[in-house]
Amino acid sequence: MCGIAGYCGGNIAPERAADHLRRMVDALRHRGPDGEGILVRGDAGLAHTRLSIVGLADGAQPMATADGALALTFNGEIFNYVELRNDLAARGHRFRTTSDTEVLLAAFTEKGAACLTDFNGDFAFALHDARNRRLVLARDRMGVRPLFYTQHEGALFFASEIGALLALPGMVAEIDPVALDQIFTLWCPIPPRTAYRNIFELPAGHLMTVEDGRRTVRPWWQLSFPDRGDAEPAGRFESRVEELRALLADATRLRLRADVPVGAYLSGGIDSSIIAALAARTVTRGLRTFSLTFRSEEHDESAWQRQMAATLDAQADSVECTTEAIARHLPAVMGHIERPILRTAPVPLHLLAGRVRARGMKVVLTGEGADEIFAGYDLFREARVRRFCGRQPGSARRPRLFQRLYPYLPGLKQQTPEYLARFFAFGSETLDDPLYSHRPRFRSTAAAKLFFCAGLKEALGDYDAAEDLAAQLPADFRRWHPLHQAQYLETAFLLPGYILSSQGDRVMMANAVEGRFPFLDHRVVSFAAGLAPDAKLLGLREKHVLKEAARGLVPAAIIERPKQPYRAPDSESFAAPQTPAYLDTVLSPDRLAGSGLFNVQAVDKLKEKVIRGQVSGFRDNAAFIGILSTQLLRGTGAARSTEPASSIGIS
Repeated sequence: MCGIAGYCGGNIAPERAADHLRRMVDALRHRGPDGEGILVRGDAGLAHTRLSIVGLADGAQPMATADGALALTFNGEIFNYVELRNDLAARGHRFRTTSDTEVLLAAFTEKGAACLTDFNGDFAFALHDARNRRLVLARDRMGVRPLFYTQHEGALFFASEIGALLALPGMVAEIDPVALDQIFTLWCPIPPRTAYRNIFELPAGHLMTVEDGRRTVRPWWQLSFPDRGDAEPAGRFESRVEELRALLADATRLRLRADVPVGAYLSGGIDSSIIAALAARTVTRGLRTFSLTFRSEEHDESAWQRQMAATLDAQADSVECTTEAIARHLPAVMGHIERPILRTAPVPLHLLAGRVRARGMKVVLTGEGADEIFAGYDLFREARVRRFCGRQPGSARRPRLFQRLYPYLPGLKQQTPEYLARFFAFGSETLDDPLYSHRPRFRSTAAAKLFFCAGLKEALGDYDAAEDLAAQLPADFRRWHPLHQAQYLETAFLLPGYILSSQGDRVMMANAVEGRFPFLDHRVVSFAAGLAPDAKLLGLREKHVLKEAARGLVPAAIIERPKQPYRAPDSESFAAPQTPAYLDTVLSPDRLAGSGLFNVQAVDKLKEKVIRGQVSGFRDNAAFIGILSTQLLRGTGAARSTEPASSIGIS
C-alpha cells in the first residue's frame, strides 16, 4: 500500500521533472513513510512512497523489468500474487524479489492489459512502456484505491491524491460548481469529475492508455446483474449459503497475506463480525480488533462489539469518539478527504485508523461492501415498501410498514399514515424510473442546496445531477430487477465515490494504514450479483443469505439484531459550549462571500442555530456539514496535518 505519482509527455527538462516528482512525493509521504523512489526516463517519470507490507526487503519502487522495457509504480495489493507467481515461473519467468509488484510486471509482460482480469486485488498503478512510449494507468474493479490526473505544462500528471497534483508549480485549487451540485445531491461527484476544476479521477475498473499524446479511457471490468426474467432455479438456496461461506473464507485468507500483522475492525454488526470470525480461525497469535464507541446511545454499538470480541477471545481495542474530537479534527481530516462531505462520519474513522497505527499495525480487515452487495441498507427495504404501498396509494395500513424500517428513529412511531406517505413520497414517482430507489435520498439531500447563493444557482441553471447520473447508467440497466438496479447505484457509484474514499482509503492512509475488504473480492461480488433478489432481501429481512452463512461463526443475537447504520454526531459536535474557534473564521461573511458559493445570510442563520443546538432534521445537518467542509477545502483551515491521528491525541 503506497502513494504513486508521475507524468507522461510535455518535453519537461529532466531537472524540472525530478523537482515536480519530488514535490508530489512530499505530498504523499503520509501514504508511504517506509521508503520512496523517483525515476525519470525519456518523456515520462514515475514516483513512489512506500508502505511496506509484502516483500519488505526487496519491494522498492518504481520497479523495472530486467531489460528496462517496463517500469511500474504501484499502489495496493495483488492478493493472489503467490498463485500467479507460481504460474508465471512455470512458464519461464525468473523473479528477483518476493514482492507482488514484480508479479504484476511479469504478468503484464506476458499478457499486456489482459492480465488485469487475473488479479484478485485492490490496486492503482502506472506502467511505462519505454519501447512503445506508452503509459498505462489502471484502477481496481471496485475502486478501492484512488487515482487522479490532470493536464499541466503539456503533460499528463497523475497521483494517488489530488494534493500531490496541487503541489505542482502553477496548479490552482478551484471548486467545480457542477461537482458541488452533484455532491449536494448524490453525496459524491460523478466520475471522472472531482471536486476541483480540471482535475479528474480514473473511474473504478477503468484503464487509461497514453500514447503519441492521445488518451484513451475504457472499462476493463463492469458490475452487471442477470436480466429480470433469468431467475435462479428453486431449491438452490442451501447450496448458495455453503458456497458463500467458502468464498468469504478464501477471500479473508487471501487478505491475511502480509509480512506484517493484520488486525480487524469490529463494529458490532454482522459484516465485520463474520470477517473477524473467519480471520480469527486463520491467524496464529490471536486476532487484534479495533472498534469505535460513542457516548450517545443512537451511535454507540459497544455492547455488541464486546460480545463479539469475547466470542473470538480477541485482543480488543477501542476508541471513544466525542463530539469535541469530531469538531477539533474535522479541518485536518478535510485536508485528506479532498472533497466536500455531508456527514462527519469520516472523522471518527480517521481517529480509529490512528489508533491502529499507534498500536504498531499497518493492515486491518473490514466488513465494508456487504451492505451494498447483499442488500443490507434500509434504502433497499424502503424502496420495496414504497413499491408495495404505491400499488394501493389509498391504503391506511401499508404506510405503517415504514415504521418497521427505522427502529432507531422513534419519531416515526407517532406519525400518521398520511404523514408517512408524504415523507417517503411513495406514488410520486413512476415505478419504471431508473432512480426510483434513490429518489427520496437525492431529493432530501438536494434540499440542502437552499443555501447556494444566487450566483451559483444562476451558473448551474437547469442542471440536474440526478438526471446526469441516470443518463450514464448501463444500457442493460432497465432489464434488471428493481433491487439489482438499486444495488448497482450503491455499489458502482456511492461505494467508490464516498464509502471507500472519504470513509476508507483517505482516512486510513492518512495514518499509513491499509484497509482490506473481503466482501469486495470480485468473486464474492459476482456471486452476490448473480443471486436471486429474494436470497438477499427476503421480504424485509436484509442480507438473508449472509445471515444464514454467518450461523456458527457469529452469535445469533448479532445476526438477528436490528440494522444500525454507522453514523456519527453531526451539527451537535459544533454546538456551544464546545464550538471550535475556527468556525467564526471559516464561516465569516467575508470568507463566504469570497467563495461565491453560498448565501451569506442564510449560512449565518444556520450557524447560529447550530451553536445554540437547535438544528434538527437531515437537511440542515447535511447543509451545515457540507458548507463547512467546502469552506475548509478552500484553504480556510484545512491545511493537511503532517501528524497521524495517533499522535494528535484522541479522547
